[in-house]
Amino acid sequence: MRVFIDGEAGTTGLQIRERLEGRRDIELVSIDPAKRKDADERKRLLNGADAVILCLPDEAAREAVALIENDAVKVIDASTAYRVAPGWTYGFPEMAKDQRAKIAASKRISNPGCYPTGFIALVKPLIESEPLLLAWDHAVCVNAVSGYSGGGKAMIAEFEDETLPSFTRAPYRIYGLTQQHKHVVEMQIHAGLCFPPFFAPSVGRYRQGMIVEVPLHLWELPGHPKLAHIHAALSERYANERFIEVAPLAESAAMKALDPEGLNGTNQMRLYVFGTDEQARLVALLDNLGKGASGAAVQNLNLALGLEESAGL
Repeated sequence: MRVFIDGEAGTTGLQIRERLEGRRDIELVSIDPAKRKDADERKRLLNGADAVILCLPDEAAREAVALIENDAVKVIDASTAYRVAPGWTYGFPEMAKDQRAKIAASKRISNPGCYPTGFIALVKPLIESEPLLLAWDHAVCVNAVSGYSGGGKAMIAEFEDETLPSFTRAPYRIYGLTQQHKHVVEMQIHAGLCFPPFFAPSVGRYRQGMIVEVPLHLWELPGHPKLAHIHAALSERYANERFIEVAPLAESAAMKALDPEGLNGTNQMRLYVFGTDEQARLVALLDNLGKGASGAAVQNLNLALGLEESAGL
């Protein structure tokens, strides 16, 4: 299986390549650095591969897709360009019982965003639970913090390159203050919500790793569930998943803190249910460059090509 990573020099592309190098079930195809801006050479590689992973800005990803004329090529796009687009399959295998089959059958797969991965994992099982635990028209808030690598090259330079006028030593800051963050629509649609969630993202002065948190007043939810009911719904949903696990309630209750870098370098996501029978803090811990980006892309690639889902992970 020939695989071409378009944009392999970027942060996500480099980590995808690291996960794919050395595998015998695929052949990695790279563009000659001298021809990186050669449209004809890119087009040749895009159309000559069995699968293409796009690690590009949105507009460049759209341009790459337009260059693909070979109907047999499978595309996995890591940008935000197609995450809610008709005809594209959302690449979150654990999101629904039939999602893996949809990914395997699809020629166009959109890699989920890092924040939405944690949010959807926490919220969707509660909306789909029986009895109902979270109404689809509930006003949901999501707070999150990510390492600065989640902001791409510009933000990485801002935190690492001291020669830049934009260089900052800020230990922590909030952003997305206009409530226009591009992840909001993705979270709403794929979680199954009637209204956009209130999204409060932030970035810390560390390279990668993230915490996504959904606070809930349990007394205002359908049936007034207890903390154990919320935990049971999540545990049942992910009971047989390899890359998502739910921490036992006793373990969560004994914790005093949670390190956002705790799963760095992995494709794992760990869910926690903190709080009381009145108020719950649902938390997802993941690597924004792992399960939130490159690890997810490799997982989707494996499914799309009919390979072992955990290969390279």
